[in-house]
Amino acid sequence: MAVLPPPAPGVQPRPPAPPRHGPVRRWPVVAVVAGVAALTGLLGVLAGVLVADDDTSQVATAEPDSMFPDPSASSGPSTSGSVTPGSPNGDLDVQAVADKVAPSVVTISADLDGADAATTGEAVGSGVVVSTRGEILTNAHVVVEAVDIRVRLNGDSEPIEAELVAADAGNDLALLQIEADALTPASFAPTSDVSLGDEVLAIGFALDLDGGPSVTLGIVSALDRTLLTPSGALDGLIQTDAAISSGNSGGPLVNAEGRVIGINTAVARSDATTAANNVGFAISASEVEAVLASLRKQAGGEARQEGYLGVSLDDRSDGGQGALVQQVEADSPADDAGLEVGDVIVEVDESTTAGAAGVIAAIRDRQPGDDVAVVVVRDGEESTYTVGLIERPSED
Repeated sequence: MAVLPPPAPGVQPRPPAPPRHGPVRRWPVVAVVAGVAALTGLLGVLAGVLVADDDTSQVATAEPDSMFPDPSASSGPSTSGSVTPGSPNGDLDVQAVADKVAPSVVTISADLDGADAATTGEAVGSGVVVSTRGEILTNAHVVVEAVDIRVRLNGDSEPIEAELVAADAGNDLALLQIEADALTPASFAPTSDVSLGDEVLAIGFALDLDGGPSVTLGIVSALDRTLLTPSGALDGLIQTDAAISSGNSGGPLVNAEGRVIGINTAVARSDATTAANNVGFAISASEVEAVLASLRKQAGGEARQEGYLGVSLDDRSDGGQGALVQQVEADSPADDAGLEVGDVIVEVDESTTAGAAGVIAAIRDRQPGDDVAVVVVRDGEESTYTVGLIERPSED
């Protein structure tokens, strides 16, 4: 199935770019949920997209020790609302949680001036304050095609000009900088604190409706999902049935304590052959922590490098799990290690891979020079290959 972004106010979706070597996943149609058009097409493990702004003079490079401090020991700015931890059985106080998180949720509007009509117009999304010094986290697909970006803080009527200082399209996260002080950063909860069935709120500026953000209630439907997008592969996703719409992109998925457990990024949509109802996805906070650290390094001038394996993959069509190797690039790390067309990759560094998306994400998040253990099934027998990754070659 195709992976398509949804339309948003003033923006129509671009048809998806075809993969370089055949299909990559047979999902229901999955829509990226911001008001912005599709990015570059997925190129399997051969691809990885990096967008970074050259002007980083306004960005502080210091970062907190952890995104997950003990909330009871916090000495940071207080937030409104008194939130008592809820249970999976229905104790989440929607009003209290929404009030607590509201100061940390912002509206993002972007003027697009892309190469075609699909990337020209105005887009609207959401964002999360991640530091007192003006850092805003959002989805990369909200802002990477933008020539002008504005952020409106909670309770304000006037927007503030924002600068895109770093973006990782493959992980669908971007870091904005605004000139503002004493902001209220969101409190994050590690994925280890999240359980199946936990009640959650999705908060964001759905459909660019007038007034404050929309709040929808749901549960954690699944953990550790993987998903292919037009720009790469997302892993460690939290699945939720909380309603997520265009404009929600970059907004938080929040637990009963008012802590962010994920950044909303995509929804599954029905098509002619597949029905999808209330299937949304958020990038888990633990994934966000690693990517945010990388974005801050980019903002400080350190270029991001991606690992390169050198294979083209597809999902299996026989009902089994694992990623089917369709092509091995000559003289690539995979070729040197002995991987072959027809191999089924079932594990990367002791992490099970359900399909192509999991392998793509695992390799992308590693560095050139890393050795990875790749477990494959060939002719019914399982073998482990140690592969030394290199830097992803230029596409020129």
